[in-house]
Amino acid sequence: MLTSVRAVLAAALILMATAGPARADELAPPAEILRTGAAAAVAHGYPGVIGLIRRGSETRYVHAGYGDLATGAPADPTAQFRIGSFTKAFVAVVLLQLETEHRLSIDDPLDRWIPGAVPGGTAITIQQALAHTSGLAEYMGDPRVALPYLANTDPRQPWAPQDLVDIATSSPRVGAPGERFFYANTNYLLAGMVITAITGNHPADEVRTRIIGPLRLRGTTFPTADPTLHGNWLHGYTWQRDVSFSNPQVHGAAGAMVSTLDDVATFTRALYSGQLLAPAQQRQATTVPVDDTGAGYGLGVFHAQTPCGGAWVYVAAVLGYRAEMAMSDDGSRQVIAAANEYHLLPEAPGNHDLDDAVFRAYCAL
Repeated sequence: MLTSVRAVLAAALILMATAGPARADELAPPAEILRTGAAAAVAHGYPGVIGLIRRGSETRYVHAGYGDLATGAPADPTAQFRIGSFTKAFVAVVLLQLETEHRLSIDDPLDRWIPGAVPGGTAITIQQALAHTSGLAEYMGDPRVALPYLANTDPRQPWAPQDLVDIATSSPRVGAPGERFFYANTNYLLAGMVITAITGNHPADEVRTRIIGPLRLRGTTFPTADPTLHGNWLHGYTWQRDVSFSNPQVHGAAGAMVSTLDDVATFTRALYSGQLLAPAQQRQATTVPVDDTGAGYGLGVFHAQTPCGGAWVYVAAVLGYRAEMAMSDDGSRQVIAAANEYHLLPEAPGNHDLDDAVFRAYCAL
């Protein structure tokens, strides 16, 4: 079984690389392109899909299929869902804001703030952790983590960040610090541990105070132990099994957050339009190369050149949920979609339909 990390990275790179020249159907309105793709994804296996298209102040929504298979309730574009690795961008913002406040430098070695947390921590910087160039391995591929998470029989099972880091470091390094890009949730667990060491607070508290509150993200939460969802939420499935209440401790600062399409759009627009960071820290949004395709990674999001210009793109997945985004460099044009099925394998019915529709809708904006 491939880890969710490898599956998500592969999907993101495919989404970036396969955007071809404009097609005749791109003369259709962007919302219609996304709506057609959402319907195709549901026809090919997703229980439900929700989507948002935003250009300037205009927002359109689409939906297809079911948000709750048990009741037959339709998928609701305003519903909450688990946003997975979109969480990383929130955590990166907190660290860069701390740098603005002169409480750290992202060039600090990890051992300055969390001594002994990782072997060789004197040679790994905070910036390398944020950019996934630390050389550290991924913990999600270890059966001690992956199997109970996928089974979801105990969504309250305790997982301390250090325990997950220890599992990751029990595997060989994938490279020397700074040598190459390798996407690993381990890096953002360490980033969260640095936040706690500096502030005395859980990363969730800092995200709430610094981002969720000021941006009025009313549909966004950062669960730390409670697996339940509340209010209006999209049910998540794995092979038709409802896994909405999955363990947030497995991902923590790397992917535990819950949000809505509107809130993700508001946050990412605020981030890339310069509302959240000082100019010096905003320049940290420059990316490190992912591979030889020209793709890059910065502040928790991938960047690529598409047939319609540069775009920030992402595919995020946790048990029961898969979400993706394409957004212009300044955040003015956005397409975000979420489906309520994911099972940690790289391919699922409907993936290609939705990936293709998101990119074509974005290029039609």
